[in-house]
Amino acid sequence: MVRNLRELYQYRALLLSLTLRELKARYRGSVLGFLWTFLNPTLHMLVYALLFKVVLRQEVPHFLYFMFVGLLPWICFSTSVNGGASAISDRRDLLTKVRFPAQVLPATVVLTNLCNYFFSLPLMFALGAAYGIWPSWHAVAFVPVLALQVLFTLALTYVLSALNVAFRDLQHIVANLMMLAFFLTPVLWPLSRLPERVQQAELLANPMAALVTSYQAIFYEHRLPALEPLLAVAGISVVLLWVASAIFERRREEFAELI
Repeated sequence: MVRNLRELYQYRALLLSLTLRELKARYRGSVLGFLWTFLNPTLHMLVYALLFKVVLRQEVPHFLYFMFVGLLPWICFSTSVNGGASAISDRRDLLTKVRFPAQVLPATVVLTNLCNYFFSLPLMFALGAAYGIWPSWHAVAFVPVLALQVLFTLALTYVLSALNVAFRDLQHIVANLMMLAFFLTPVLWPLSRLPERVQQAELLANPMAALVTSYQAIFYEHRLPALEPLLAVAGISVVLLWVASAIFERRREEFAELI
């Protein structure tokens, strides 16, 4: 695990270069271009707002802001996992021509979506300001929570991208599971709707539930997030990263042959 992280740091210039290329190429050729970075989460918000505020009548104070606080990190996570699952298997051009560090490819997907998340944060703050909600001193917890999300996302993406090289159906299975996970994560509904015992099970069994409720605690409820669920996410992330590192160590030489 340490070796893979060290190699990722060693190739940080390549990682940055690929990330910048992905950011430039993402909306190349479209009329609105970079504006889609803001439009995509906004359109997601409007669709879910129509469904849960108008049709299903979700009675949550400042529901649009509540939803947007959780929706932005979820989009970052789900896009990273969906794209990262095929990050290695889709880049035969790089892996077969030179001795290319495969672990850079999933990391590039995660970093690219992290940048898009940062670009979307002004929208969240503007929406909060429209409701008269401003960040409080509890925002100091944002960076540790975000770092934990990046660690978990990177670890999960590494595992999926390595397994997907040999089992290509995995990327399609992941896409469907992510849809299910979205509705099981308290993005569109408050966790408080569940019984207390179920809440604890949800936070410990679903890492993104712990992370999303932490963002909601920081920006919506103006309090520090609960520590125990975040420690559980940290533990799961370390285990996943160890598993991913073991797979990379054992099969990195086979990647070029299998794709």
